Amino acid sequence: MPRIIPTNWKTQLKIFEMFGCKYKRKEGSHHVLTCPGAKRAVVIPEYDEIDVEIIKRAICAL
Repeated sequence: MPRIIPTNWKTQLKIFEMFGCKYKRKEGSHHVLTCPGAKRAVVIPEYDEIDVEIIKRAICAL
């Protein structure tokens, strides 16, 4: 598995959309995506650099 590095929120949105997630809504500074068969919604905050732990939690939702 490749190493996970911090990226910005725009990159994370593109990555999750490439894996089949659909953009649902925006609540404040957080973007909510839904994925078919996912345990819960994926939430991406509007940070310039999203921490690796936040990315891991989003991946675990799938």
